[in-house]
Amino acid sequence: VQLVESGGGLVQPGGSLRLSCAASGFTFSSYGMNWYRQAPGKERDLVASITSDGGSTGYADSVKGRFTISRDNAKNTVYLQMNSLKPEDTAMYYCHTVYRRAYWGQGTQVTVSS
Repeated sequence: VQLVESGGGLVQPGGSLRLSCAASGFTFSSYGMNWYRQAPGKERDLVASITSDGGSTGYADSVKGRFTISRDNAKNTVYLQMNSLKPEDTAMYYCHTVYRRAYWGQGTQVTVSS
């Protein structure tokens, strides 16, 4: 199982980024996917989740209305569209799934700063 995130970077407050996570090594369309984030000195927190068919999503209160999780099962990819970014969104963002055990990507850094 491999999860590879991309799309992070430096963005000004109010800006947008789209993160991608390319998955391989398992039947992607059969498993839910999650995005987590971890800021320096803080715990890793769940940001957004999506079911295997994309029919149901969930979000942390801190990102509701600003972030959107989606997936393309034909491309084995899950996305996180992040709008109206705030400095407090600065963190390493990780893709996650559970296939027999938990798997994590290597993370992609998002920095929101002027």
